[in-house]
Amino acid sequence: MNTLQKKFGQIYDQYVDKIYRFVFLKVNSQEIAEDLCSETFLRGWEAFKKAHNPNPAKPKIDNIQAFLYQIARNLVIDHYRQKSQFQVVSVESMPIIDPRENLEKRSMVNSDLDTVKAALVNIKPEYQEVIVWRYLEDLSVPEIAKILDKSEETVRVLLHRAMKKLKVELS
Repeated sequence: MNTLQKKFGQIYDQYVDKIYRFVFLKVNSQEIAEDLCSETFLRGWEAFKKAHNPNPAKPKIDNIQAFLYQIARNLVIDHYRQKSQFQVVSVESMPIIDPRENLEKRSMVNSDLDTVKAALVNIKPEYQEVIVWRYLEDLSVPEIAKILDKSEETVRVLLHRAMKKLKVELS
């Protein structure tokens, strides 16, 4: 295995769970999420090879995380265009419960999670994405701006509006 393959292998190990979770939240199907996640990394690998080619005309990848999220996001959009379906967000697979917590507390968290899931489904897909990236994936505003190809200020406004809309849906 050459050094380029090793580098991309490390990138894969670092981001595969995050990309899979993001895609799964958007498609709510394990099989489709696996397929789209695989396609994301396949396209990422092809672009990574081209970017590290000695040919100076090839574009450089500045932020690999943003690049992979953008590929995944585009694949999800293409998936829904092909299937003519609506976008559904599910956060059931999110490991947010500490198994050492007592049953009563777990029950309350599950109830809250169901409420948030129901509210997320009712807001715009763009709002869903920024909330997931910011609060579940813990991405910074500059990272989200890079993924969306928007200014940081625009992302802050979008995040503010998304949270405001989510609060309305929760009340």
